[in-house]
Amino acid sequence: MISFSYILHKFKFYYVIVVRTNRYQIFGPTKFDPLSDNGIAVAVMLSLMEGECASHPTLECLFTTDEEVGLLGAGSFDYSVVTATKMINMDSEEEGSVVVGCAGGVRSDMSLKCKTQDFRGEALNISLTGLFGGHSGENIGSGRANAIKLMGRILLALSAKMRVNVITVSGGSKDNAIPREASATVSVANAERAARAVLAEVERIRGELVAEDEGLVVACSVADAPEHMLDAQTSRRILGVLGCVQNGVIEMSNSVDGLVGFSRNLGIVKTDSENGEVVFTFSSRSSLESQLDTSIASLDALAALCGAKTRHHSRYPGWSYAKNSALRDKYIAVAREIFGKEPTVRVLHAGLECGIIKSRLPRLDIISVGPDMKDIHSPDEQLDLRSC
Repeated sequence: MISFSYILHKFKFYYVIVVRTNRYQIFGPTKFDPLSDNGIAVAVMLSLMEGECASHPTLECLFTTDEEVGLLGAGSFDYSVVTATKMINMDSEEEGSVVVGCAGGVRSDMSLKCKTQDFRGEALNISLTGLFGGHSGENIGSGRANAIKLMGRILLALSAKMRVNVITVSGGSKDNAIPREASATVSVANAERAARAVLAEVERIRGELVAEDEGLVVACSVADAPEHMLDAQTSRRILGVLGCVQNGVIEMSNSVDGLVGFSRNLGIVKTDSENGEVVFTFSSRSSLESQLDTSIASLDALAALCGAKTRHHSRYPGWSYAKNSALRDKYIAVAREIFGKEPTVRVLHAGLECGIIKSRLPRLDIISVGPDMKDIHSPDEQLDLRSC
């Protein structure tokens, strides 16, 4: 995972273009090709470096790593070598739109030590698949369901009808993506009756889903009996975390109409049998540092109630909207000429390297642009080549 920043000396000031990728791929003949978020910008910048453009200003290049897991490379760079005063970031996904601000964020891990007992009853596997998922910042306000939270709801509904001891629970793969799948194996007295109760709750859930999540599939099957299961107290604590933690939109922005201001995504849950614990991983976002502090405090409080421990890391600042921006004004004028319409000016509820770079280089005038992409942070991620 590599990021490239390019500083172009143009109109007597510098531009920085920040781009990144998870992989390199060759263009295909189709309209959409999976070179999104944001490998295409790497290709564009490399083509400039290799002479695609016969005449251009001096390029100053910055390479960073680990963008997706907390903007770690951008946070570790020595910005004293940068001489730019203008920066164009290319980590955006909408043609004819200019991004002028973004949220900050923090990652949190909550670990719950598990106590086990001898297995009794019958083992039931529950799998949940088919949700749409998406980016935990840009899509958090879309109403798309979180597979881990739905699994928690199903298990809570089941525990209201009968004894439930958790054996394993897992879901999600990235804290910055809305999880599409989750699974759990539990001990119950009667697996057939438990399966009927699960499917009854799923039918209630279906009536609440947005159209994008209509592909939800929940399946139950009898599992082989293990030697051990988690005891009643541990199982209650796991269900307590899954059921009580705030997830999704927490507050809307007070300054930008229609913008999510404060959110949290429960992106991963996994049973770590080797260390005897269940780990929950969260991504909290806000442009306000006070709200990130609040998220940390509330997770700490929930962990204390459930006998768990928390670790907060990979925190990064937001990028605040600037009232005055010569670069933004210039882009709007040029985009208006090229597209024949007024460009959209946006503030994102997502993290960009712009926030960290701006905090280190306050003098920078920054915008972020990019071609049309869709379904980023999912296996269906695509790039519109015509827009590119």
